[in-house]
Amino acid sequence: MKNLFRVLPILMVTFLMTSCSSVKVASDYDRAADFNSYKTFAFYKTGIDKAEISDLDKRRILRAIEAEMMAKGFTKSENPDLLVSIFTKSREKINVYNNGFGPYGYGWGWSPWYWGSFNQQVSTSTEGSLYIDLIDANKKELVWQGIGRGYISQDMNQKEERIKEFVMKIMEKYPPGMEN
Repeated sequence: MKNLFRVLPILMVTFLMTSCSSVKVASDYDRAADFNSYKTFAFYKTGIDKAEISDLDKRRILRAIEAEMMAKGFTKSENPDLLVSIFTKSREKINVYNNGFGPYGYGWGWSPWYWGSFNQQVSTSTEGSLYIDLIDANKKELVWQGIGRGYISQDMNQKEERIKEFVMKIMEKYPPGMEN
């Protein structure tokens, strides 16, 4: 029983670390769009300016998107086929963990039920969503949208890598029907 109580916190930390590292992605697209005809792109400044994140994070996201688009064979252009826009959302999550023995277990007290001591731990995390929109530049219509949801690191050393991971996972869904 003592070994279980020693191993349990390690298992919980491992679970939390692995569950927080994944990015959940989804995409949607216009089935009438001819994705083979798109060869060039530019960033849609009007849409990007509305994203409610720091300018540093915007630049990190845009650099990651540019790298992914170029890796897919796109060229950046003044007269693009696609306009790229982003949108972000975030929400703070508060997690409370009770590491105690509960009302009927071991602990101290005078009653036959021995109310145990409770060790409460509170942590907060930020769950973020990144939307990448690809807009047909001629028609001014949204033709593809990729969404990534996951936990955002506040550690500056990990933030850039986390943003690259978000963008890479989302862009794996483009073009439609070619997902890995």
